[in-house]
Formats: sequence, structure tokens, C-alpha cells
Amino acid sequence: MFGPPGCGKTTLARCIAGVQRLPNAFCAVDGEIWQDEKTFRPPHLRPVAYVFQPPTLFSHWSVRRTLLYNVSKSTPTLIDFDGVVELLALAPLLERSPSHLSAAARQRLALGSALLGQPMLLFLDDSLIVLDRSAKCEILPFLERLPEKLPLPMIYISQDIADIERFSDHLVMMKDGVVTAAGPLNVVQNDAALARRGEAAVCIDTVVGGYDGRYGLIMLRLKEARLLIPGVPLRPGAQLRLRIAAGDVSIACERPRASSILNVLPARIKASLPFDEAEVTLVLTVESGRSGVPLLARITRGSFDALRLRMERTYSPRSLAPFRRGCRAVLATPATTRMRTFDTMP
Repeated sequence: MFGPPGCGKTTLARCIAGVQRLPNAFCAVDGEIWQDEKTFRPPHLRPVAYVFQPPTLFSHWSVRRTLLYNVSKSTPTLIDFDGVVELLALAPLLERSPSHLSAAARQRLALGSALLGQPMLLFLDDSLIVLDRSAKCEILPFLERLPEKLPLPMIYISQDIADIERFSDHLVMMKDGVVTAAGPLNVVQNDAALARRGEAAVCIDTVVGGYDGRYGLIMLRLKEARLLIPGVPLRPGAQLRLRIAAGDVSIACERPRASSILNVLPARIKASLPFDEAEVTLVLTVESGRSGVPLLARITRGSFDALRLRMERTYSPRSLAPFRRGCRAVLATPATTRMRTFDTMP
């Protein structure tokens, strides 16, 4: 759930958790009705785990005792003690006090304690907002790993779209207490409210298809399309998320013949959104298989007029020079734009 402070994200989460009751509301999770006109399931009967920021921990307990507190109350149907310790790399910290842990380690402990409650639904309420950049980089891989290891839906509440882009599948946008858009992440990223932002981008999930060892290029499959990005070899079949910024996509009316461009994809312009006096944001659909892949491109108004662009015409958007997760600079490749990649599987 994404939106500015005070838009209603936390209120919505509290209603789902049952700690706040709104009249004439309806709530159902996995086919079970938790609230309607005749029913209201109290919070202690809703299998929900809620991780706050900052996490609430007992400083006089050890990490082990903090985790075991929830183990003793629940049958391990989702994950057991050893599984949590391994999943969140807590073994070296078990005998330490939470007060002596780093901010990221305390967040991992709070997450582990929540998981041992065997929840049906996990809420993370802006749990990374208090962390600095290095602490975020430490804990984000653990959050990305959760959907791969556990059959547990996770609702992440944030006002930072960069965090959401790392691991979200479905995005709900809120403003002034109202849901303004909802759907798959890459579809909602084409919504005008996000597409007009300066950092507008689209995330697409690809599959590793191979590796060109001669040039150090990873070959990716995007439905029927193919992409090349520089990087280290990855296991074939592994999933890789690309974040392609609107400013890193250009438009060509014909396929470039002699160029350093690696990736050229046919696309159609679905909409044109004004950005400022000099630029426009184009909402594109990449033609790949039966269903298109959404993409954004930010170009100058001068280029838009010079190329005589119009809606529903096929063009070639060019996305180049990837940016690997964990790096802080564009890799030295013969290209002019950037894509950021997120590993969704290690």
C-alpha cells in the first residue's frame, strides 16, 4: 500500500487486523469473512502478524527468549524456530540482547517473532522508514526471500516507492482515505499519478535464459522478447526483476542499424502525459506475445513533434546499460541509458 502520510494506509491495516472498527465495512481473507453487517471477528481471533516501526522488543530478554515466547503459544504450521533462525540468519545473535543489536538486526528479530506466531497474513507498517541506507540494504534481501520460502501473503505499507518496487507484486495506491488505483505493480506504475513523477519507472520480471561469457552479458527472457544486460553468470531459470526508469527509454521510428544499443523492442504508444514545459511521458505497451508489457518513456516535446508521434503507432523503445543491485554506479558498458536490476531469486 503506497501513499503520502495521512492518506489512510495504517487505518486500513488496523481495520483488517481488527484493532479498529469501521461501520458498514466488509473484510474477508482467503474466503473467511472477518467483518460484515452481522459479523466482527475480534483481533485475537484474526491470525495476523503486525510488525511496527520501530519494533517493540523487550530489552532484558535475549534474542532466543524473544523468539521462544511465540513458539510456546503456537503450533508450527508455517515455520518453526529453527526455520526462522535459518531464514533470517539469527543464529549468531541468539544469546545477545535486542538492545545490543543494530537497527536492521532488531527488525529481523521482530519479523522472526511475528512469523513464529504462525500468521495467515503479515503486515509491515513502514518498517524500513527509520533505517538508513546501509541498514535497508541489509534487511531488504530477507524481505525479498519471504515469498519464495513461505506461503504467506505480506502487506507492506510505505510512502517510499523505491522500497515497494523491490519485492511487491500488487500495488494499492491511496490518497485522502480513498484507493485511487490497484493492480499488478507494473500496470499501476503506468497510472498517471506515478507516471508523472520525476522518478517514474516500470518493474518487469524476467527469466534468466543464458549467459554470453565472451562479452559478459546475461540473456533474459521477457515472454517472447529477449534482453541482454551485463553482469555475472546467473542460474538459468532464475527470476530477475528489472527497474526501467522512464528517463532511460528512448524512441526510434525505425530500427537502428549501426549503434551500441543492445535492446530494441517494438512498442505502441497508449498515452502521452505532460511532465513539464519541455518533456512528456509516454505510456507504452511492448509487443511481446499475446499480452503486452507496460513501459514508460520520457522524451522532449521537441522530439515528440519532430518524430510526429501519435497514439497506437508501433515504435522501438530502447532500454540500455543495466545497473546491478548493490552497485552505486552505472556499469561500464557501451550504452547511454540505465536499467536497475533486482534479484527476486538468489
